[in-house]
Amino acid sequence: MAATDPLEDSERENATAPPAAAGHPYLGFAIRAAAGVALIAFLIRRAGGRTIVSLLMRERPAYFVAATALFIAGQTMSAYRWQLLAAIVGLRGRFRRFLAYYFIGVFTNLFLPGLVGGDAARAIYLGREHDRIGHAVASTVADRMVGLIALFWLAATAVWALNGGILPASVTRPVMLLGLAGFAAYLVAPLIARAEHLMPHRLARPMGLVTPYLHRPAALIVPLALSLLLQISLVIGQYILALGLGLSIPLYIMVLCLPIANAFATIPVTIGGLGLREGAFTVLFGMAGVSRVDAVALGLLWFASASLGGLAGIIPFLITPVLRPSRDAGKAGG
Repeated sequence: MAATDPLEDSERENATAPPAAAGHPYLGFAIRAAAGVALIAFLIRRAGGRTIVSLLMRERPAYFVAATALFIAGQTMSAYRWQLLAAIVGLRGRFRRFLAYYFIGVFTNLFLPGLVGGDAARAIYLGREHDRIGHAVASTVADRMVGLIALFWLAATAVWALNGGILPASVTRPVMLLGLAGFAAYLVAPLIARAEHLMPHRLARPMGLVTPYLHRPAALIVPLALSLLLQISLVIGQYILALGLGLSIPLYIMVLCLPIANAFATIPVTIGGLGLREGAFTVLFGMAGVSRVDAVALGLLWFASASLGGLAGIIPFLITPVLRPSRDAGKAGG
């Protein structure tokens, strides 16, 4: 008897399963937006609202445009990373397709209500195109995990190389542990994949989504390198914004603090990490001697820059249809 593919089994079951409850996407969006606004209002009140506004008005437009362009370039590189990861599970296609779907995800994450997020949106677009939702979900999960692992590695490396007593052990120790845990997980990935057969069926099924990546850690080297390059580009973009504000924050302080702050901003509590990032900025940059006003202003400016960059996704969102599986089943290997 031929062996079955857990991804294909999952897709067949999803095709016959009843639809999940729709939930209350607008309520979820409102809660996340309100939480972000409340955090920002609290931080601005503590830092001094008028001072922050006057500081933001000092940003030089050319620096803001450069940072936004760098953000868009980073998302374009991320789309290529996703294309490489999707190919591991047999989803191949033109880069322009992956680019369109990726920016749709960025746009969805920032501007549309819903709890599914941009990752689910681009998985739906890619999965419907190839009639392989399970494989598309696997590629987006792998894309997210590779990005987080690279972020943890960069944060841990920066703490090890640049800290020099700036950040206390209560901050640096967890960062180092996360970086080491991510590196250990990468090394033992094939062993983790073998444990799939020892798991209960309900755990083995979702595990089967990611085992193609665990079996081939060497194939993740280029995506991980691209993720590290992306994180460095985000640091440079925020450094450019700081220069535009006239702030004299050394680059090594930015490299030390920003990866840790960006890790906090990935927690899906607010829209685009609004409030979480600025709060992390005030704590981390404050330990490095940066004023609370400067830290909050820089965080708000980066949120504005990333949001403007995310608006680029409105074009593919409006012109790219969600393909029906019946129309495109024949493109599964395309």
